[in-house]
Amino acid sequence: MTTIAGASQADVSRRWERVLQELRVTQTGTQIISGFLLSVAFQPTFTTLPWHARIIYLVLVVLACGATLLGLLPVVQHRKRPSRDPDRRLVATSTRILVALLLLVTLLAVGVAVFVFDVVLGPAAALIAGLVALAGGVVIWAVPTHPRVRRTPHRRHRADDVAAPLSRPSR
Repeated sequence: MTTIAGASQADVSRRWERVLQELRVTQTGTQIISGFLLSVAFQPTFTTLPWHARIIYLVLVVLACGATLLGLLPVVQHRKRPSRDPDRRLVATSTRILVALLLLVTLLAVGVAVFVFDVVLGPAAALIAGLVALAGGVVIWAVPTHPRVRRTPHRRHRADDVAAPLSRPSR
């Protein structure tokens, strides 16, 4: 992680706004999944689910609650500050929290695929769906995000030099 000691307050505020926007998007998806999960328990057929499907369901509810709370953490920390202006440490910490949240939501999405396929088609289909969803999640996280780089004799120029996020290592 890079330090942003030289960043201006305007740059820190701009980066904080980007973090908040990404939290909003993630929170919306998490709320939709949570709503789906909460509605499942109140269906008449829920009591007929096998015990393993109920265990999967409860794990998903815990993951959804954890994701919801983790998504609120940066905003709560910002609200608790006497000064409402974000500082460098808040932005850097919130960026790390956002990455953890995205990992948690990835696991939640895989789990929802497993649960739905298990209920609809059975355990074998759930295993296949889970493996496919997990592979998709790994691909999403593994896709490189390297900016285009052009080399000059004097220095390396990156396409994102102006707006590099706080959490990327400097080069």
